[in-house]
Amino acid sequence: GSGGFRKRKHDNFPHGQRREEKENVNPPSALMTSFKSFQLELDSRHDKYERLVKLSRDITIESKRTIFLLHRFTSAPNGEEILNESEVKLDAVRRKIKQVAQELIGEDMYQFHRAISPGLQEYVEAVSFQYFIKTRSLISVEEINKQLIFTAEDREETTNMTSSSHDKHPPTWSLKVTPVDYLLGVADLTGELMRLCISSVGNGDIDTPFELSQFLRQIYDGFTFIGNTGPYEVSKKLYTLKQSLAKVENACYTLKVRGSEIPKHMLADVFSTKTELIDQEEGLP
Repeated sequence: GSGGFRKRKHDNFPHGQRREEKENVNPPSALMTSFKSFQLELDSRHDKYERLVKLSRDITIESKRTIFLLHRFTSAPNGEEILNESEVKLDAVRRKIKQVAQELIGEDMYQFHRAISPGLQEYVEAVSFQYFIKTRSLISVEEINKQLIFTAEDREETTNMTSSSHDKHPPTWSLKVTPVDYLLGVADLTGELMRLCISSVGNGDIDTPFELSQFLRQIYDGFTFIGNTGPYEVSKKLYTLKQSLAKVENACYTLKVRGSEIPKHMLADVFSTKTELIDQEEGLP
């Protein structure tokens, strides 16, 4: 009737049949084929990015556990056991980094740098903290990268990778820590050294705070040479580094001036209250 809805002729056919007829009439063009290949490439990159984010999260967690373990070094009766256990944990972290290196074979690392950067920074912090406890010095980025060169351990892996070649050398993977990740990890190290200073004083160690004060001053002087010319993240962490240095220097001042009149078991409490006052004056939460 008038005003009623009139069916179109092609509505009598099922939708699937119309789609098939349309594809037969209009075969996929070269442009659509290209876009489908782009889709597959982007999906594979997205999946790889997500896998790297997960690996970076695992590296961060294991590195933090290593740092917590190393803080027991000052109070443990046998420090060698703590160092040996931390080395086992760092080896497990390096196996995770090896998986990251395998994921990045044939890829530009800087395209996936945001996914792996947090884990690498935490690893640098853990390795440099262990190195400082052992040697009282700062590990270099070259020494860190030497530990991140991996070889195939399983025979099946090596035969699969080199089945067509007769090379006797197993395949190697490497992952280089960028200078920015190294600097950010060292900046985070200063916070752990500040905690080491407070805990060492609580255990009656009076010499460590003065060593830490001199060491942190050298790191701070090095960062001031970079200034605002470096990456934004580095200049942003310079303020936290300055806070850690101020707390350690304040601890050394208290030891020098009032160390003889305050009992050793109360020194840690005095430092904790003074650091809280410093945070309040600086406006920190």
